Amino acid sequence: MIGRLTGKLVQKTPPQLLVDVGGVGYELEAPMSTFYKLPAVGEALTLHTHLTVREDAHLLFAFASTQEKALFRELIKLSGVGPKLALAVLSGVSVEEFWTLVRLGDTLRLTKLPGIGKKTAERMVLELREKAGAAESTGLPGGPQASAPATPLAEARSALEALGYKPAEADKLLNAIKLEGMGTDQLIREALKRAVR
Repeated sequence: MIGRLTGKLVQKTPPQLLVDVGGVGYELEAPMSTFYKLPAVGEALTLHTHLTVREDAHLLFAFASTQEKALFRELIKLSGVGPKLALAVLSGVSVEEFWTLVRLGDTLRLTKLPGIGKKTAERMVLELREKAGAAESTGLPGGPQASAPATPLAEARSALEALGYKPAEADKLLNAIKLEGMGTDQLIREALKRAVR
């Protein structure tokens, strides 16, 4: 996985940009929020990246901040939301504002983003609302961070999602457990026991 690139900006034609890293030119796609923060062509820059592998292509997406990258990854987990639509969301609203809209359940404002219909907006609110609330209560700017989760509960949730559970399903399984004093491994085991009942 290519997680970050540092090099020289060669070309920027939204949504594509070209970055020279040690003589290798990387073609990337980025949201407008990232383009606004790019330096002039020929200058050095560092971008956070996400690699998507498809049968017909390897696509590299670039972001100015870890918050943008984290939100992009949350969005593409949702059914019906692909990388292009996730970039459109990031181009149309700031990370902080997106999480605020989700927290408030403001589907009307979400449908004003390019490519977002009523059903997609409702799915975003339903599946991401708890994460939006968690971001607010912990004081983290812009929602989930790219760094490793700090608590056993957050680590267990991430592990369940990595196993293929949707965020809402992972939360439901974990909410059914009495959490006092449990470590990450115990939480995952108990959640999986409940999943097969």
